[in-house]
Amino acid sequence: MPAERPLRVADATVIVHPDADAASRDAADRIARVVAEAVAARGKAVLGLATGATPEKVYDRLAARVADGSLSFRDVTTYNLDEYYPIQPLDPLSYRSYMHRHLFSRVDLAPNRAHVLDGTVPEHAAAAHAAEFDRWIDADGGLDLQLLGIGRNGHIGFNEPSDLPVAEFAARGTLPIDLHPITKADAVREFGSLEAVIPRALTMGVRQILAARTILMLATGPKKAPIVARALKGPVTASVPASVLRTVADRVVWILDEPAAAELG
Repeated sequence: MPAERPLRVADATVIVHPDADAASRDAADRIARVVAEAVAARGKAVLGLATGATPEKVYDRLAARVADGSLSFRDVTTYNLDEYYPIQPLDPLSYRSYMHRHLFSRVDLAPNRAHVLDGTVPEHAAAAHAAEFDRWIDADGGLDLQLLGIGRNGHIGFNEPSDLPVAEFAARGTLPIDLHPITKADAVREFGSLEAVIPRALTMGVRQILAARTILMLATGPKKAPIVARALKGPVTASVPASVLRTVADRVVWILDEPAAAELG
């Protein structure tokens, strides 16, 4: 199998793997190392987690490590990036259900350490709940690692394209948000029709993402190639949210497969 291919693009560290399996293995290995180092240094590790198709293989590998005894989540606390709003946690389309299926039920993570934004909070309390989520992360000392995917419109979490100045966008906390048309179109895969897609969400803000001590951006497949190239080679702008990661490039590793890296040159 061809070896990984390191690149430097706009001061970003980019690791290109031959396929999605190798990229997922790399991401899981890096997460496991951060857990071990953080637990050794301060007795706990705080992880920011993502959902969607891309991280599923990462969670499979992490679960396998727990099963073989080479990794433990006993001293791990997790915060998920986002959740549809409103939605019940037991709804199979909720991100709480996704995380239970793909990771939480398969590892030794205490239930009170697995945090997902609550899609059942009343409308009048949604903003306050979002602000509280930020306070929880801050009280835990911030994120040791944030795992990210990238939407076709460049979103990270559900931080959708915006016309805000970069500094204002980067300072934004966790919040309720309306989903972008491209995001809703991509969600038809899960919801079955555009009309069935829940059009709103709660999302961790860009502030917490950028503050993570390590950020892993995992992108695989040819559909991600155009937006990966825009995020890494175009201007830094809130209209391409993932491009804002370049403002903290020294803490970000882009982990790609060859199809996702096809337009980087």
